[in-house]
Amino acid sequence: MVDMLEDPRRTEPPYDLAERPMLEAWLEFHRLTLLLKCEGLDDAARKSRPVASSLLSLHGLVRHMAEVERNWFQRVLTSAPDTPPIWYDPAIDDSELVPLDGADWVADLAAWQAQCEISRVEAAARTLEDTGSRGGDAVSLRWIYTHMIEEYARHNGHADLIRELIDGAVGD
Repeated sequence: MVDMLEDPRRTEPPYDLAERPMLEAWLEFHRLTLLLKCEGLDDAARKSRPVASSLLSLHGLVRHMAEVERNWFQRVLTSAPDTPPIWYDPAIDDSELVPLDGADWVADLAAWQAQCEISRVEAAARTLEDTGSRGGDAVSLRWIYTHMIEEYARHNGHADLIRELIDGAVGD
């Protein structure tokens, strides 16, 4: 087995950071983890769905997380509910995940990275107590950060299993 996540770009946040730097550091840790899970593979491997009962692929997870970033930091935090999806079609379940036949990895990766950067900019302009709105309910930036860490952690677990099934590479 290859421990594919020993990478100098990825370091665990220090134990004694203040709240906001801690939340930001863990979110960046998980964003980079997803990227590392996708590196070193060809297009077919990133698009493969090695669990027959699942629509999940590494490429699809990157697209999904771009949509999640867009939703929480643009639609909710900035209270811009009319921000259109990138790939997601509400009439089709999991439309950002499949089909990927014509999907362009370089373009989709750039779209995800751009959404992450927009998220950073939107968050930097606010305090942890600042709120946006979801379904008429106030949602704090603190809650969004916590949810995003959870969302990435969950999907990075999926990515870890997918990567292991593709080429045996494992890691935290």
